Amino acid sequence: MTSNQRIRLATAFGAALLLAVGGCSMLEPDKIDYKSAGSGTSLEVPPDLTQLPDQSRYQMPGGAVTASGYQAGQAATATVGAPTAVNQIADVQFERRADERWLRVDRAPDKLWGQVRDFWLENGFLLATDQPNIGLMETDWAENRAKIPQDFIRSTLGKVFDSLYSTGERDRFRTRLERNAQGGTDIFVIHRGMEEVYSSSTRESTIWQPRARDPELEVEFLRRLMVKLGVSQEQSRALVASGGGGGAAPAAAAQARVVTLPSGALAVQIPDEFDRAWRRVGLALDRTGFTVEDRDRSKGIYFVRYVPPSAEKKERGFFGTLFGRSSGQLPTTKYRIAIQTESQNSTITVLGDNGAPAAETDAQRILKVLADELR
Repeated sequence: MTSNQRIRLATAFGAALLLAVGGCSMLEPDKIDYKSAGSGTSLEVPPDLTQLPDQSRYQMPGGAVTASGYQAGQAATATVGAPTAVNQIADVQFERRADERWLRVDRAPDKLWGQVRDFWLENGFLLATDQPNIGLMETDWAENRAKIPQDFIRSTLGKVFDSLYSTGERDRFRTRLERNAQGGTDIFVIHRGMEEVYSSSTRESTIWQPRARDPELEVEFLRRLMVKLGVSQEQSRALVASGGGGGAAPAAAAQARVVTLPSGALAVQIPDEFDRAWRRVGLALDRTGFTVEDRDRSKGIYFVRYVPPSAEKKERGFFGTLFGRSSGQLPTTKYRIAIQTESQNSTITVLGDNGAPAAETDAQRILKVLADELR
């Protein structure tokens, strides 16, 4: 049954009750209320996460207030009227550079992992990936139920027929925690979206296909994560409004170009020093279908597996392999994305799993994907 068919069925149920009902209530239109599309026990959720507190997805992510958090709040309140907006509260900092946004927290990754994991669970998600050894966490596909229109019929029926409604959209979020040069942690949140569309003009069946990432959703969940880490709601909004960098204008993204090296190998070059190149390439990998299985910052290497978007695009049905266990195997070819920096310029090359240069056709395809995202 398609999304539109489910909504029409729910409407038919409601029509029979319209004359018997005298009023309705409306919810906030901008509320975010995610519900996982998975079926709990069939997903690969770590054993210690299977017993979730009742109604946890309706709790606010603020958590308990600590003494240090209270002191930070007092300091932030005193700074609200200052000419330049702050972008750091206590040990939590909101960073922005061009279209890159992330949190910088003065705590070690292992001290943050449990809090970040709890954060996603409290926001209605299940975890499909939970790998602290490589700093990677990814949610299951979930639906933002708040995007379903709060019309008279649905308000009247309440939750009795709520499952008949669907937005036709699903979201998942990848979170990467990485130790920075100062000993703290950089936290990145990357959104991926899918939408259900008709596969033919007869509208008899549907397929799920990728939709554009939503940077505003990424920023909103970074803001909510700040609250989980001890920043108040008001302070988190002030940090995001400041834009990062103490209110300074964000730096423009450096342009990427595909070049041929003297050795004859293809590469992508960006005019960035290593720290920024490493960060930008990591975000590009997260946004373009790569699965980062390991990384070695000291050598400038990401160990990745590439899954072309078309491999997911063809999956049919709500309970197909897109939202559950897959009966087939997606491509498992592994590569190494190597970054070498000289002065203020970085060169990105594609190596095979054995460390030798990748086949030219593979390197050309992967480098084009990365160059398009880095532009």
